[in-house]
Order: sequence, then C-alpha cells, then structure tokens
Amino acid sequence: MTFHRLVITECLLLLGFGLVGAAQDVEIKKIPMKSVSASSGKGMYVNYCAVCHGMDGKGVGPAAKALKTPPPDLTVLAKKNGGTFPESHVYSVIVGDANMPASHGEKDMPVWAALFRESCGGVPAESEVHQRVGNLTKYVGSLQQK
Repeated sequence: MTFHRLVITECLLLLGFGLVGAAQDVEIKKIPMKSVSASSGKGMYVNYCAVCHGMDGKGVGPAAKALKTPPPDLTVLAKKNGGTFPESHVYSVIVGDANMPASHGEKDMPVWAALFRESCGGVPAESEVHQRVGNLTKYVGSLQQK
C-alpha cells in the first residue's frame, strides 16, 4: 500500500507531537497511514491533521515549520466566513476538489479522499470515504472560535 501520513524528524527528540529542544533542520517524511475509525473525527484529526495544523487547529503543528506555506488557522474559518462555518468548502478541501487558496501554497496538504480510498484496500468504499471526510469536517467545525 502506498498511503501515507506526514511526520517530522529532526536531530533532536520528537515525542508524539511535542518537540524537545530547538529544531534546527526539520524534514517531513512519509510513513504508512495509521488506521483510525471512520466514526472518529477527532481521532482522524489527531492522527492525520495535527502534525501540520496543531492539536488546537491554529496551524502551528510540529511539521508546520517545514512547509513552504504555513498551514491555515482552522479555528477562524467561521469568523472569516461571516460567522458561519464553511462546511462544504472544508469538505471539498479535504477531498481535494476545492481550488486551494494561494495561502495554501503548492498543495502541501495530502488529498485525503484518495488516501482514504487506498486505505480501504482499493475496494470501492465511497460511503466510508464520505463518512471519514464528513466526520473530519465536523470535527474541524468544532474547533471554531466562539
């Protein structure tokens, strides 16, 4: 299988998502994607998104400094959209269908729908892909500033 998730390595110690010491050279490596329940938006976020977007969604995960363009602050999406969480746009970005804004750089973010399809063993599992993307989208919605 060729599906991946992003992790970072550096010369110093990496503990989960917490770094010990100052990072000098940060490198992003691709490793096999960990299987997480499709019903857990939070579990998928923690395992697939937090390395770049941060546990709190503010765009300061440990891999963020290795990206060409910093990941967006996911906690202000509703605020930037007149107080309404842009659910369909976030869904499209996760799927990989949305036109990425210039601020997202050269599409450092993986196309998760394709990776979710691969993780199903290539079996046409669109309902599971939809469930995964939908639950991940809802979790991102829960991160919005009040």
